Amino acid sequence: MSQRTAITVNGVTLTPQSIASEAQHHAAKTPAAAYVAAARALAIRTLMFLECERLGVHAEPELISPGKREIEDEARMRVLLETSVPLIEVKKAACRAYYDANKDRFCAPDLFEASHILFAADPGDESGYLQAITQAMDAIGELTQNPALFETLARERSDCDSRNSGGRLGQITDGTMAPEFEMFLYTLDEGQIAAVPVKTRFGAHVLRLDKRVLGQILPFEYVRERIGTYLTERDWRQRLAAYIHKLVEAATIEGIDLSQHEENVVQ
Repeated sequence: MSQRTAITVNGVTLTPQSIASEAQHHAAKTPAAAYVAAARALAIRTLMFLECERLGVHAEPELISPGKREIEDEARMRVLLETSVPLIEVKKAACRAYYDANKDRFCAPDLFEASHILFAADPGDESGYLQAITQAMDAIGELTQNPALFETLARERSDCDSRNSGGRLGQITDGTMAPEFEMFLYTLDEGQIAAVPVKTRFGAHVLRLDKRVLGQILPFEYVRERIGTYLTERDWRQRLAAYIHKLVEAATIEGIDLSQHEENVVQ
């Protein structure tokens, strides 16, 4: 096994042991890739610690979670960033401009209210599944003649607990039901019963759409805080990257190239 190249940052040597310890916190496809990622992170962190020394930064460790307090180096780095790369709250006008340019990102989910009658069957049981489909078709035939029977049939025949409420499933949003089931919700009119059984891994369903509310664009004031948080964070990360780039440019670094990897490594 070849010996690893020594890594130094402004004269401070990063030991292979410290890098290997840091590598445990970096997910990568191979141990070698994790080692390189850890070396980059430690190199940048070392630059920041050295900057704390140069500027004489001192800090009182704070409680970061119940029973856990910062170590002194973490506290000093926090204060360094608070003073060198402070959070700058984004103005309302910037939030409004982002909202106007990205309205499709602020759309409420589609909401449905539906009822069903489930004839449960395992798709792997061909005979049993065919029987469930036949039962569902029979129920659809009855409901075609008298739609008002839906709740009665649900209570009498459904294999779902929703039978106790006449088959009503309550509000449904995308991703909460089987895909085949949700697809049918978009094809039905309110009050309409699907003309064919809806087949899912649970069995055959007789489906009725009770109500549909397609997602609307949320008002600006409703999402302003969320946009402000996102833009403030994005701006901070960009300025942090520029700050780290400046530290790297001014440093003497041997054994590793940080020119393309000035990323946020603050944990």
